[in-house]
Formats: sequence, structure tokens, C-alpha cells
Amino acid sequence: MNSRERVINAINHIQPDQVPVDLGATSQTGINASALCRLRKYYGLPEKPIEIYEMLQMLGFVDEDLRKIVRADVIGLELPYDSLGIDRTNVARKHFTMGDGTEVLFAQGNAWYEDASGATYLYPQGDTSVQPSAVMPASGYFFDNIDRAEPIDEDHLTPRQDFETLFSVINDDTAKYLEKNAAKLFDETEYAIIGNLGGGGLADPGIFPGPAEKKPKGIRRFDEWLLAHYLYPDYIKEVFEFQTEVMIKNLEIYKQAVGDRIQIVWISGTDFGTQSGAMMNLDMFREFYKPYYTRMNQWVHQNTGWKTFYHCCGSIVDFLDDFVDMGMDILNPLQLSAKGMDAAMIKRKYGRKLVFWGGGIDTQNTLPNGSRDEIMNQVTERMEILSEGGGYVFGAIHNIMGNVRPENIASMFEAAHRCNEKFAEKNNM
Repeated sequence: MNSRERVINAINHIQPDQVPVDLGATSQTGINASALCRLRKYYGLPEKPIEIYEMLQMLGFVDEDLRKIVRADVIGLELPYDSLGIDRTNVARKHFTMGDGTEVLFAQGNAWYEDASGATYLYPQGDTSVQPSAVMPASGYFFDNIDRAEPIDEDHLTPRQDFETLFSVINDDTAKYLEKNAAKLFDETEYAIIGNLGGGGLADPGIFPGPAEKKPKGIRRFDEWLLAHYLYPDYIKEVFEFQTEVMIKNLEIYKQAVGDRIQIVWISGTDFGTQSGAMMNLDMFREFYKPYYTRMNQWVHQNTGWKTFYHCCGSIVDFLDDFVDMGMDILNPLQLSAKGMDAAMIKRKYGRKLVFWGGGIDTQNTLPNGSRDEIMNQVTERMEILSEGGGYVFGAIHNIMGNVRPENIASMFEAAHRCNEKFAEKNNM
């Protein structure tokens, strides 16, 4: 099988010749620029500044030379602008040096400043006349959102007006860009293609503060948003209704632009779990979130052959029946280090209903701190459990952080390759 065939089998719960591998195809399966720079050096690849495709998490593009080494099977179709709202189609780039000395490239329109402590502040859409929207400490590896919305007027809540600059319909130039690049990836590579559309992440705390908005309005702080479910439930529902309307319109445009060239569409990155339990009860999820996600999934399944991709971290075992019921196809990352997230049990109960993407190694402890044997053993154990009967794509639990040693990352992929070599031998027997 080539990579595209392999992934198509896996996401349709058909046993492929080996487990597909992902590094860098999405904004939750990527690698921080610092770790990427060191990994390239470790493998003896040419040293160069790392181009950033996701600004807040400082994720670097995985080039073809590294993609071949890790034997990746998936590639992402990116939007033509970054998470600060800057056009990436201009080939010109600006150099930026991270605290550890890693040289990276930002899209030309970005603007930033450094304060006396060495912290770096980014401006939305590169507009220095407004408040910066993201900050990275001097020794940091990524940017955090800055809450900038003004206090709300409880007597005059305007949900649609508050979010009109966050949720917008794809314009003609973006559609043409997507059409051109989807065709290029489909015709010139054998990779499976995941369309990183996004936009369906209900209350995603990485998006709702508005890093690309010059003047975000309404309820934007995460703590205030959670309280609003009790204080202003109609506000929440109207925001989600507006977001869903825009998302479905964008799905229509996206389908016209990319057609059947993609196999998967990335919908949402909203987390509903913490390390120790769910972030909310099921009744709240079913009232506020599930109906809107169901509508998005229904549109995709009724109008395309794509599979829907959702990122959701934490202890979400209690949500899995509802995820299946609302039409989710692919769950990323399967955080097996969280409470109740037992790999064997989840595979047994949901392995024919959901595709699991990631979860191959714990990125909080084992990958950064484990020995070579610990890394190899964990990858092997999880791949053997999760790959049975298809329905699995290998990757880490989340993005590889900037302080992870390259030899640990190499051990992770070496273990995956060894497993796949055994699978290939078995399938050829």
C-alpha cells in the first residue's frame, strides 16, 4: 500500500499493511520548532531556520526529508493564514530567535516586541496600534493568549455581534488557494490529506480569546465562559448557533474547493477532559455542545466521503458514547495517561466505532523523561493494542514539546517502525 491507501484503510476500520504514522499533519500532532530543529540535526539533515505553521504553539513545518525518515503517511492542507490572522501566501518571511537560540521564520506580516524581561508579545494581524494578543516568556517555547475583551454589559448581551469577527465565511481568494493546494498535494504526493479547516471548535480556549482579532468583544475569558453556562445559557447557545451556521457554510465552500482530494476534515480542538475527570457533566455537554456538533457531522456525512477529525484531551471516557452518537469519526489523541482512559477497554468497546489517532506515547512524562527502553516498550504496547483490526493512526498524545531530546523522539519512531516491520511480515505470511 502507499500512504494514502494505508490511511484510507485504517480510517475505514480495515486492517492496513501496517499502522499509518503522523507527524506534523495537524496542529495537535506536530512538533515544536525547538525540538524540530534539534531532531533535524540529530538525523544529519541540513540545518536551517524552522518555518512556523501554527504561531501560538510554535509548531514547525515537517519537511519532506524528515517526513521520509519518520515514514509519515499523512500531510495537512493548511489555510493560507496563520493563527494571528497573517497571510502566509507571501513567500517573504521574518526571522525570529527563540529563547533557546532556535531560529524560526514567521509570515511577513507579523509584528512583535520584546519587553525588559525578554518576553515577546505578538500583535493580531500585525497591527501595532492595538493591544498585543499573545505572549511568550523569555525562556518559553510557545505563546499564550492574552485576555483583552472589555467587561460585558449583563443587560445588553449581543452574542452574534460579539463574535462576528471571529467566525467568518471563507472568501474567494482562500477558496482558490485551497483548491490549488489540495490538487497539488493529491496529484504530486501519495500522502493521505487531512483538511485543516477547523472553525467548529465550540468554546475552544485556544481560539475564543481571539488571537487574530484586533478588538475581541463579549465573553472570552475561559473561566467566565464556563460560568456563563449557568448565568447566560441563551448567550452560549446563540454563539454556538452562529458558529455552526458559519461552519456549515464554510464546509460547503470547502467541499467545492477541495472535493474528494482530502480524506479527512479537521473540525474541532475543544477539550472536554482534565487529567482527573471530565470538564463538565454529560447533561451540560448534551444540552450545549452535542446538538451543534451533530449538525456539523451530519452535513459532512450527507455531502462528502470525508471522515471528521476531533481533538479532545483528558479523561473523556464518559463522553465516548455521545461522541459516537453525534457522528464523530476520528478521535485524537486518546490521552491514555488521564484517569479511566484504559487502552484495552476503550479499543474493545469503541474500536469499531471510532478511529483513534495518536495516543502512542505519553508526551507529558514518558517521551520527555523516559529511558530508551521505557519509550520503546510503551510505544510497542500501545500499538499492539490499538492497531488490531485497523482504526488506528500512530502519533504521540499531543504535540512534541520544545524541550524533548531528539534521541527520545527518534526512539519513539524507531519503536513504531519495528512494530510495523513485524506487522508487515505477519501480513505477508
